[in-house]
Amino acid sequence: MVNVTDGYGSSILGYPRIGPHRELKRALEAYWRGAIARDELLAVGRDIQERQFSELAATGLTQVPGNTFSFYDHILDNALLFGAVPKRFEAFRDVMDPLDFYFLMARGRPDVPPLELVRFFSSNYHYRQPELDADTEFSLHPDALLDEFDRAMARDIELRPVVLGPLSLLLLSKAGHLPGQTEFDTLALLDRLLPVYEQLFEILAKRGATCVQLDEPAFTSERTPAELAAFEAAYQRLSKAPLRPRILVTGQYGDFGEALTILARSNVEAIGLDLAGHRISPDDLAEIPGIRRKRLYAGVINGRNVWRADRYVTLEYLNALTKVCPDLVVSTGTTLLHVPYDVLAEYDIDGNVADRLAFAKQKVGEVVSLAKALTDGPSDTWRKRPTEVHFKQKHAVRQRVYAVTREMREREPYEVRRVAQQERLNLPLVPATTLGSFPQTGRSRQARHELAEGRLSYDDYRKQIEAEIEATIRLQEDIGLDVLVHGEHERNDMIQYFAELLDGFATTRFGWVQVYGSRCVRPPIIYGDVSRPAPMSVEWTTYAQSLTDKPVKGMVTGPVTMIARSFVRQDLPLHETADQVALAIRDEVVDLEKAGIAIIQVDEPAIRELLPARPLGRAEYLRWAVDAFRLATSGVGPATQIHTHIGYSGRAEVVGAIEELDADVTAIVATRSIEWVLKALAEDYASGHGLSHGVGPGVYESRSARIPDIDELDELLTAAAEAESPQRLWANPDGGLKTRHYWQLEPSLRNLVAAARRVRRRAV
Repeated sequence: MVNVTDGYGSSILGYPRIGPHRELKRALEAYWRGAIARDELLAVGRDIQERQFSELAATGLTQVPGNTFSFYDHILDNALLFGAVPKRFEAFRDVMDPLDFYFLMARGRPDVPPLELVRFFSSNYHYRQPELDADTEFSLHPDALLDEFDRAMARDIELRPVVLGPLSLLLLSKAGHLPGQTEFDTLALLDRLLPVYEQLFEILAKRGATCVQLDEPAFTSERTPAELAAFEAAYQRLSKAPLRPRILVTGQYGDFGEALTILARSNVEAIGLDLAGHRISPDDLAEIPGIRRKRLYAGVINGRNVWRADRYVTLEYLNALTKVCPDLVVSTGTTLLHVPYDVLAEYDIDGNVADRLAFAKQKVGEVVSLAKALTDGPSDTWRKRPTEVHFKQKHAVRQRVYAVTREMREREPYEVRRVAQQERLNLPLVPATTLGSFPQTGRSRQARHELAEGRLSYDDYRKQIEAEIEATIRLQEDIGLDVLVHGEHERNDMIQYFAELLDGFATTRFGWVQVYGSRCVRPPIIYGDVSRPAPMSVEWTTYAQSLTDKPVKGMVTGPVTMIARSFVRQDLPLHETADQVALAIRDEVVDLEKAGIAIIQVDEPAIRELLPARPLGRAEYLRWAVDAFRLATSGVGPATQIHTHIGYSGRAEVVGAIEELDADVTAIVATRSIEWVLKALAEDYASGHGLSHGVGPGVYESRSARIPDIDELDELLTAAAEAESPQRLWANPDGGLKTRHYWQLEPSLRNLVAAARRVRRRAV
């Protein structure tokens, strides 16, 4: 099946793995709470694997990827495939079942923090970051990969095993250090790692595999000359391995850049390009020495959005590519992990929108259809070429965007606002707060479901949610938090909640996409001009505020995060869509202020997710992203305090952008790397280029089950106070608490409050 002999081939680079009906999610969570046995969970995993490779083979794909299933995260799987176990987990390896040991690394437990959760390139997926140090040794553990390969071969299906490339495995890992040693470059381990890849190649070749896929997404980002030299040396060596399958190296998530030129002159047989994310002209491709003798996996089908491809335009492009690379396989630009399974399951999306959508199943069909058309010409089943697509447009929305002025993106100077806000709020030093969500009870989830099904009246629904809000307010008062939240009990997911209330968005019923582990979301689809028909959060926030004398934050999702975590329309520049969403949020923020809400948090945790992987375009992106946030937040008076919640995953342009957002308080996601962040903040501040407004560096990981003690939190807050001064410091977790249990949340927050009070007393 892997050999392409007649015509042009067809393949994909990966597939969703949570199960068409979230079977894996349910089995994982049942296993974690002790409701099913290990064998039952393993059986669910095997069933998903076997249904997937059997169904993909039946579609007509000439090549089917394997080793794409994971019980939690494929990056962690690859680390364990090559024996990369951090020393802090070593003591558990021989005394735990392998699956439970795997989950220990992924999820941690109260006394053992998990591996850090890190965003995976420009997607909404997050991976558990492997940890490497100078003493790390690698060893091969291919049992799971080979077991799936053998089961497929028993059905006469040859899989193309998918493995993370050696350079990306090292570059995506966290560089630790041993006591008495300095930090090191993870690429220093390359010479230890490559022989283990060669061992894997030999085993696969003897097993009958004719091709192996090595993913190198790290090289779609800007890389140093030393990293590129290591890339070239690695593939010169691997391509000369004495016994191996053919090697396909893919560059998913953007422009493969210099890595493409390096691979073209190596002995690697095949190269996969994300041509949906970064279109290369055939003329430019032809200029690369050696490219004509490679098999090109032309990734023309977008693996990160849900719109159908224009088959005629795409076929024309593919025909031009075959003049440069006659050995061509039609493929997806990335794995299909980032899109839902099947659009045909959606029965209530408007037909004009649904007809233009392609989820994973439909994208496989597009790949097969294009490969056949490339070989034999378009079939009679191809519909007549569609006329120009007109998405839902609203003249009033367009006119409002065009009327935006620079003044609408400006507020009074920060010092003026700071005085007005302190006079209004009278908050203590180092105020303690959370970032929005509290755990969802079964009652609130059931109430939302019954409301959606028409089995519960809105009045009864409101009463149930108000009861949840009151319980959350009373708990926060008892804990001693200084600024409260209403808990977001009315919200399923922060993006979907607002999308359901905004015009121009479509939401799905079954369009689940994995974020990490068992966590799934249903990204909305922006198909038309965006506006806000009515207030979205005012009712719940004002009710919460009526229950307490302490300030309750309004909680709204920011415009950049709304578009970063949605499937975005392609007929309008992204910055115009961002401004449309910003104006809708601006209306909500103004209404919250009118209702008496003194603090409003406009979350932008995804603002860095859209940052271009290479320097070209970054400044322009940050300009319009900052402009959109400021448009959303600049309609309120100086005494209203604007908070935001943002990921701190880089310095330079991103730090400057955080400052330019001009939020009164910025909460930072950085718990597992907090020491580095505090050092960076201190250095930036000392050099006059730091954050000058309020800062809340998250001091415990909200996604971990671990309960931080008071001394640990005190130490982190003290370091933060030294870096930023107590007058500007806030104490908070690094994210929402929706996924936690109350038995974890309550002691953690009590310790946070106690630590903040210690710092406060010392600062007075």
